Amino acid sequence: MHDPFAHCEHLVRAADKDRFLATLFAPANRRGALFALYAFNVDIARVREVVRDPMAGEVRLQWWRDTLERPGSGEARGSPIASALLDTIIRFRLPVQPLIDLIEARAFDLYSDPMPTLAALEAYANHTSSTLINLAARILDPRADVSAAAGEAGAAYAFAGLLRAFPLHASRGQLFVPLELLERHGASPQDVLAGRPRPEISAVLGDMRDIAQQHFAAYRAAAIPPAVAPAFLPAALVPLYLKRLDRSRRAPFRMVDVPPWRRQWALWRAARRM
Repeated sequence: MHDPFAHCEHLVRAADKDRFLATLFAPANRRGALFALYAFNVDIARVREVVRDPMAGEVRLQWWRDTLERPGSGEARGSPIASALLDTIIRFRLPVQPLIDLIEARAFDLYSDPMPTLAALEAYANHTSSTLINLAARILDPRADVSAAAGEAGAAYAFAGLLRAFPLHASRGQLFVPLELLERHGASPQDVLAGRPRPEISAVLGDMRDIAQQHFAAYRAAAIPPAVAPAFLPAALVPLYLKRLDRSRRAPFRMVDVPPWRRQWALWRAARRM
């Protein structure tokens, strides 16, 4: 098998450009472990895209649960992502339960059930995006306790990401925008899934942007030790993403992206302030 850490780096470079670029600002002797963590996330996040039905996705997620709970199996070591992640867990004494919780949260992605409440979405963000920041921080400095800041930064980044993916999710029958917010504004889930732009839908997405901004402001108010700052760098892109989304508020089903050079510049500026 090729170097599993090199495999993880290649995967993250291709599938998660924000975290790939952020990792380049971490110490060289920590980058492999960060790539292993982020490659695990990529593999879990794309399960729906690579399986034909939810049951096949459940099988894949169960494989990961078994791998993390029973790491001695030979089959697990046959996967470069699993091999690198297991080595990282051992080397940095990472807790396994947050990774299991991330898998459990991502099971929601396999189905087309709507996100019921804002609290449920916050929990989803906490178990996914915030968990990655918290574990990345532990890799960078095991002594740092930044769980509160990771919670805020992770929520801000997750909300911004879900808003950017809103047109894609709607096109394939997924609804991450909470029904609670849709009902508050009198918006119809059917209009969302049909891609019909309505003022009520724009109002809901505006609320989501406001909530993301509130989480970002709470994160920025926290004191982040310089040693763990690279774990938080992806969140530095939140204002840029929200600004672009706000410009397109009248076209909620149009995909909005930011050129790679613009993201690199924003991350570089944020890294200079670390």
